[in-house]
Amino acid sequence: MPHSIPPRNAGKKLQLILCWHMHQPDYREYLHGRYVLPWTYLHAMKDYTDMVFHLEQHPQAKAVVNFVPILIEQLQDYEQQFKSGDIRDSLLRMLRYELLDELGDDARQHILNSCFKSNHTKMLKPYRAYQHLFDLQAMMDGHGRENVTYLSGQYLADLLVWYHLVWMGESMRRSSELVARLMTKGSQFSYEERRALFDLIGTTIAGIVPRYRKLAERGQIEISTTPYNHPIVPLLLDFGAARESEPNAHLPQTAQYPGGLSRVHAHLSNAVESHSQNFGAAPHGMWPSEGGVSRATLKLLAEHGCEWTATGQAVLANSLLREMNDYPLPGSSGYLYKPYLVETGGKPIYCFFRDDRLSDKVGFEYAKWKGDDAAADFVHHLEEILHHSPGEDDPVVTVILDGENAWEYYPYNAYYFLSELYAKLEAHPQIRTTTFHECVQSLSDPESRVTASKLQQLVAGSWVYGTFSTWIGSPEKNRGWDLLCDAKSSYDRVVASGNLSEEEIHQATVQLADCEGSDWFWWFGDYNSALSVASFDSLFRRNLSNLYRLLKLEPPAELQNVLSVGSGAPAMGGTMRRSDGA
Repeated sequence: MPHSIPPRNAGKKLQLILCWHMHQPDYREYLHGRYVLPWTYLHAMKDYTDMVFHLEQHPQAKAVVNFVPILIEQLQDYEQQFKSGDIRDSLLRMLRYELLDELGDDARQHILNSCFKSNHTKMLKPYRAYQHLFDLQAMMDGHGRENVTYLSGQYLADLLVWYHLVWMGESMRRSSELVARLMTKGSQFSYEERRALFDLIGTTIAGIVPRYRKLAERGQIEISTTPYNHPIVPLLLDFGAARESEPNAHLPQTAQYPGGLSRVHAHLSNAVESHSQNFGAAPHGMWPSEGGVSRATLKLLAEHGCEWTATGQAVLANSLLREMNDYPLPGSSGYLYKPYLVETGGKPIYCFFRDDRLSDKVGFEYAKWKGDDAAADFVHHLEEILHHSPGEDDPVVTVILDGENAWEYYPYNAYYFLSELYAKLEAHPQIRTTTFHECVQSLSDPESRVTASKLQQLVAGSWVYGTFSTWIGSPEKNRGWDLLCDAKSSYDRVVASGNLSEEEIHQATVQLADCEGSDWFWWFGDYNSALSVASFDSLFRRNLSNLYRLLKLEPPAELQNVLSVGSGAPAMGGTMRRSDGA
């Protein structure tokens, strides 16, 4: 089907910025250095490899890839574990453990509890041998958990291998002789085969950062960053920021996060330093954690060298409504499809706003479509935006979404969708893929048809609903903030006392930064699944307890009590959320 744009748009092009956000919270338990959950290395095997593969296969397609520094730190930690042989992730350790028949009941139960955690429709049912293992486990469940004693080492070996095979990226399945051979064999995997799979995982993880850096160095992608441990910056600066978009929002009992400004500076400085070390240059911009912005946040981002930032469409709508009172926002207005210059009282910064509809289509809807149909529909929506864009300026469309959690709901880890999408974008005469940095640079080019508007008002908010309600406001979330504030006050008091060595202060500060991450508060709430809430609730309380111990204080007894209990069945297991709450 030929592409055609009406003559009145002749010469105009649509500038498309695809931003893939790569983020996993820190799953380590700091006092012992062990990993409590395996999601970092599993997404490394499946998603970070596939996402860079598709870009490598389509060298004319540009994109932005946002890496959270704490994720990079974990990937490097895994790389060191493989090099040293000191494996601190229990599933990886058991994959290479030779004598599985000798495992105790707790370890056996852990394998059973872990190795069926996936999207069963796309990652279990298509594989008869893996489904057979699941059926055997289901039959055993009906006769009591104590029967794990009678599981053979071969069953455990096959289950460990299959779990890691289904978490392999589609690009790995199509290029690795070992993966193809194991999937064809299906069962009775030997210790040597498990070791070979283990080694392949290590090699794959070690190659991730260099592969992305190579694409950045040749100018195909822009790599951006996020405050180091993924904190919600506006809330660390001022809990009251939540009331800019929700005037009646309930806030924690503690009035402000103690010393929030200095903590934000630390997260930003550490992010810039990490990015420079890993990718060879300071970042041009940041996707703030969860698109959380406020005027104070943008001022700090600019101070740390950011020329651009980005957030959700609802933040722009709230800001324009405040700026112009009854400003109409019809879909064809084009208000969304441009960068905005925000004066912060310091250095100015450009802000881009996510097209929520297109981003949610990729995140939630296209998984149910055939890959080529989904890609064609996406391109069709871009053509419609270009067709209806006012004036002579090129519209700038920003699509930002999770670069990892959506794909397990697609057939073949979105292999066909992403392949078709990049191919169509490369070939389209009126669509140009670009990056935030290139777009900002083009603003000073007299030949460019990209222009920016000034945004006088900025209403604080995030990409989710345009508010901070996902992280603050409910009793469980507010209680989590109060517990964190208490721990931070204790940290300040002990550090000021001079009773800790520099190394002890460093260890406590690292643990504190981990507790400040956004993910703990994301998961608090009964709308999330019980299993996910329990995992994150437990790790958050354990992290706070560890912080007190590092400060040589007794953890409060309240940290033994569960904060939140989930009972919901959210889309995508709760790892992703629609921007509009639908």
